[in-house]
Amino acid sequence: MIAELLEEYQSEIETIKLVPSSGGVFEVIVNDTLIFSKKNLERHAEPGEVISLFGNHINSNN
Repeated sequence: MIAELLEEYQSEIETIKLVPSSGGVFEVIVNDTLIFSKKNLERHAEPGEVISLFGNHINSNN
């Protein structure tokens, strides 16, 4: 997924940080805003879902 984000939005991304955790937690936070949470939704992200959410988030803030 990181490769896809960088391929699509390289000019928009300043840094990416991966934080290992336990218990199957998977969250994506952009500029302090939670855009996807496996824990909250109780499901894995669909293919392309995180990239779409990322794009929607950065486009709504420009």
